[in-house]
Amino acid sequence: MTKVITYGTFDLLHYGHQNLLRRAKALGDYLIVGVTSENYDRYRGKLNVQQTLMERVENVRALGLADEIVVEEYEGQKIDDITRRSVDIFAIGSDWVGRFDYLNEYCKVVYLERTKGISSTELRDRRHPLIRLGVVGSGRIANRFIPESKFVSGVTVEGVFNPHLDSAHSFAQRHELAFYSDDYADFLSRVNAVYIASPHETHYDYARQALRAGKHVLCEKPMVFTAAEAEELFALAREKHVILMEAIKTAYCPGFQRLVSCAKSGKIGQIVAVDAAFTKLVPPHMRAIQNRETGGSVTELVTYPLLAAFKLLGYDYEEIRFYSYFGQKGGVDLFSQLHLQYPGAVATAKVGLGVKSEGSLVISGTRGYIYVPAPWWKTEYFELRFENPNEVEKNFYKFSGDGLRYELTEFLSRISKGQMDGCACRLSLGLAEVIEKYRSSDVVKLG
Repeated sequence: MTKVITYGTFDLLHYGHQNLLRRAKALGDYLIVGVTSENYDRYRGKLNVQQTLMERVENVRALGLADEIVVEEYEGQKIDDITRRSVDIFAIGSDWVGRFDYLNEYCKVVYLERTKGISSTELRDRRHPLIRLGVVGSGRIANRFIPESKFVSGVTVEGVFNPHLDSAHSFAQRHELAFYSDDYADFLSRVNAVYIASPHETHYDYARQALRAGKHVLCEKPMVFTAAEAEELFALAREKHVILMEAIKTAYCPGFQRLVSCAKSGKIGQIVAVDAAFTKLVPPHMRAIQNRETGGSVTELVTYPLLAAFKLLGYDYEEIRFYSYFGQKGGVDLFSQLHLQYPGAVATAKVGLGVKSEGSLVISGTRGYIYVPAPWWKTEYFELRFENPNEVEKNFYKFSGDGLRYELTEFLSRISKGQMDGCACRLSLGLAEVIEKYRSSDVVKLG
């Protein structure tokens, strides 16, 4: 008897899940299905699972394909299950190609072709609509987004748009998407939400067209370059009763949210200063350095340190000053430092694409301070430090993957609730205001 085993969360069981189980069953005589537990899903960074373990187990059982169902509870259990149950074949979806090759030592590993194009009408549980999402752009961030989306329940990435058809085609093949297009209207007609990861200067137009078509929009930062554009897009989203959200992963990761709560709780006293930095050295051919109109350190990176300043000190700063190092005449800012003066407090933000600095976040208070080491924008650890070193508090939090799953989960939550987050809208407006001021103000040039 040939034994086959496969694993999954199987949340909101849909046709894609059923098809995978049917093909796994066809590989042998006896099918074992492993369903992940809630604790294991949290450990591996699977977010917003909407059904309980027992609901998911019963849905799998009801299909009548599984001869045996086991609960996956820990890292390494696959090897234990395979050896203990004398399994011959391990089967998994082709979107995990290569990930489980290490199991070839114990049994045959088969990657089953993924079902492309899952309609929301094919959901088993009608209470939870499946979001059919399309990706605008096929560059670096878009390629990171697809793997991250696999860790979020209730969404399937269906297709990709790029005005360069060859790029769209290769992206769709690489990620096994149902379709690709260079026709934006056609693309929008085949999805009910979009993730915009195209060059910065295209965000406003792509978002506006999508909102007018009644599509939910998750847009990479910076969403727009002016406050007027941000206000227009949010007004359009409200008019069309859809969700518009700027993709700022740090804002939605557990560690950063806990950090903000600790800082504002009064444990370090009154917050007097926030100092945040995000710098990196990028190759000279990168668009962020080459594009003199929309590139540069402020445009590319200022979202992160401003997020910390706005969350901790608010938006009512009295004055803002900019200092930049350009490197060469007519080039983009390779390094910039922003000073925000508040009533009774100050914030500094350092960003750089061609100058490297310590990437920490320090929040200074009248009783103590909070130190977050680099990369603080992927908040996994921070310390509350006081005059008495015996009072130091160390905090650890898990930051899963690239973090894009956090912003996607929040986006789906907003769609489910049917309302935009007022705080998130204010954040996007504040970010656009600063970028607009930088692009139109007299910058103090360094060097």
